[in-house]
This record gives sequence, structure tokens and C-alpha cells, in this order.
Amino acid sequence: MKQRDDMTFPFEEYQRRLTELRQRIEQRHLDAVVISDPENIMYLTDYQTTGYSFFQALVIPLDDEPFMITRAMEESNIIARTWVERTRPYPDTGDAIQMLVDALKEFGLADKRIGYERNSYFFPAYQQDRVHTTLTEGKLLDCFGIVEQGRIRKSAVEIELMRRAAAATEAGMRAGIDACEVGASENDIGAAISAGMFRAGGEPPSVMPYVTSGPRTMIGHATWEGRCIQAGEHVFLEVGGCYRRYHTAMMRTVVLGKLSDSMYKAQERMKQALDAVHEFVQPGMTVSDVDNLVRNIISHNDVGAQLITRSGYSIGIAFPPSWDEGYIVSLKQGDSTVLEPGMTFHIIPWMWGVDGDKTCGISDTIHITEDGCESFFTLERDFVVKPAKANKKSLSVEKTPPQQTSNKKVVEEAVTST
Repeated sequence: MKQRDDMTFPFEEYQRRLTELRQRIEQRHLDAVVISDPENIMYLTDYQTTGYSFFQALVIPLDDEPFMITRAMEESNIIARTWVERTRPYPDTGDAIQMLVDALKEFGLADKRIGYERNSYFFPAYQQDRVHTTLTEGKLLDCFGIVEQGRIRKSAVEIELMRRAAAATEAGMRAGIDACEVGASENDIGAAISAGMFRAGGEPPSVMPYVTSGPRTMIGHATWEGRCIQAGEHVFLEVGGCYRRYHTAMMRTVVLGKLSDSMYKAQERMKQALDAVHEFVQPGMTVSDVDNLVRNIISHNDVGAQLITRSGYSIGIAFPPSWDEGYIVSLKQGDSTVLEPGMTFHIIPWMWGVDGDKTCGISDTIHITEDGCESFFTLERDFVVKPAKANKKSLSVEKTPPQQTSNKKVVEEAVTST
């Protein structure tokens, strides 16, 4: 390892990650692993590029120096960003997989037990087949999750870094809320969010913001398409700010006109769910416990809405097409993964189908502490209610609620049924 002091984290952080990975390599009785997932390569080395659609791999032997296989033009990223000293680049006219096989032979690994990420998006089956048929003396074994076991718990320096992503998220969301007005287009709002994030120090996120209005809020994962906001409609916003590929995310809702009883009830239900998360979630709970807590509160509504997804997912390092670490762990029923300090989640108690034709959301990104959990954000959760006219100053949300089931009663029922 080449010691340097200009990487995202202190050099000791990368030494720790590599040492812990080698412990897991040894526990699995492997001699080396071939890491091809871009998030995992970055976690271990600080390497990042938008060119990850071309084959790239970090090979970590149990007891020898790691080396990387990349496209030739990406070698500059290794040199500029990482501690890796041994590289074997391939030209665009060359054969990436043959380069990998040749390097494994060169460094004495051809007849060893080699782990590889069988489910990596960027190590497709036809390339895996070539390694299997070419490296005939070695034994190739799936090692999916071996790096993710380290990534699932963020260290103190990662939590601090995610606060910078959170600052970008909040700045983008505030800008988006400010841009919501009758007559504005979804594109106008998307542009405002993007400018807000980037001016606050944010970097290109794995997914651009979600901006939908009126009936388009019922379309899953839709975003801006030029539609202009009409009086009386609402706008659904979801923003994921990014810093050094680490993300935090948040949902908020803006209403342009009078806040209906149904939308008020939806707002209160989602706030109750988040309040319950902050009151009850702590290390030792399973992710299924947390999902049940959130789901029971959201499902107990009389406005026709549903929580049609998991209620949250791990979040952290991400490259396009998603900011989601849900493939590592998600908050869903039946999953017995136990919460530990340092885990980070985007909690999404959103409500699909209020009155049958509206989707709204209020969400939070949290990290699990030694005795509970803590939000990365400070932004108010209430829906922002603005007059049904253009270019008017925002109004605060109505504070006089319609008849409601008490917050305490709903939470007690949810906890009892968890």
C-alpha cells in the first residue's frame, strides 16, 4: 500500500478496511478475491470513475499486495486517487478478461481458491464463463457480500462525511420547495434542486431528484417531464444529496392551495411513524421489527393510502443507477438482520394513493447510535402549504388539525403489534 494523505479518508481507515476484509477472506478459506463492484472498489481504495461500464477489478490476495485491472485510460484514476501500487491496464483493442487471467497467473494465484462477486452488475455471466474456462487449475467461488459485511456499518469518519451529503440534500430540498408554485414546471423545480445541491457542495448523485406533481405522483420512480403545476395540486419531492459518492436522501411534499383533511391526515401519519422510529429504534432490534413498527402506523389510515414498498433501506456509497444499498439490507418483514451502531438507513414511510389519486412522502436518513438513532437532517417535516397563486411567499402548514386519532394511541398500537 502506498501511504498518502490526500484521499477521502485518513490512510488508517483504508488499512482497517483491508485488514478486516482479509480476516473475512481467511474465514472463507480463500486465497484471494476479485472485487468488481464499483462501490466495493471505492470503499477499499477510494477509486472512482464514471467509466465502470468497462471491466475493472481489484484483486486482493490474502498475503500479498493487491493489484488492479482497468481500462488503460482509467489507470490515471488509480494513480491519482488510491493507495494501489500494482496495475495491469488493458487497451481498448485488448482483452480485459485475458488481462485478469494473465495477472492472476503472474502473481501466483492461478491454482488457488479465488472468490469473485457472482452477482456484480459489471462482471456479467459471459465474462465469468471465460474465467472459468481459462483458469482451469484454480477454484472459483462466489464471495458475494464479503466487502458489504464491512460496508454495512459506517465508521465515525464515514458518518461525518455523510453529514456533508446531508447538507447538500437539505439545500436541494429547500431550493425545490422554494421553486414550487402554480405555473412552475417540474423541470423548473428539478433545476432548482440540482443547483441548490451543487452550490452546497454536493456532487453528481447516483439518481437525479424525483419531482412529480398532481396525478403524476402516482407513477413509481417518475421524475420531471415538463408538466406545469396547477392550482390545488401537490408536488412530491425526493432528493438524494451526494458527497464523495456517499448519499443521504429525503422526501417532502408541497401543497399549492388548501390542505385537505385527507392530506393532513397523511402528513400526521407519516410524522407519527418517524417519531416512533426515533423513539424506539435502537441496536438489537431486527430490521423486520422496524418495518413492522413503520408499516403498522402507516397502514392504520382512513384515507385509502398504502405503503407498497419496504419501509427503508441501507444508504451510503453509490454509483448510478441507484443511491440504494438495499441489496445489503432493507427494512422488510421476515428479515432477521440485527441493527448495530453505525448502520445508516433511509426511512420511507411514504403513502401511495391518498384519496386514490395522490402520493406523498416525508422521509428521513438516520444512523444507528449506541443507544438509539439520530437523523442527519434538521428540515421541518410538515408539508409546505402555499397559496394557489404564482409568486407568493410560502405559508406555514395549518396547525389546527381535523379530528384525529391521538399520536400516542397510534404508536402504542404499532409497538404492541411489532
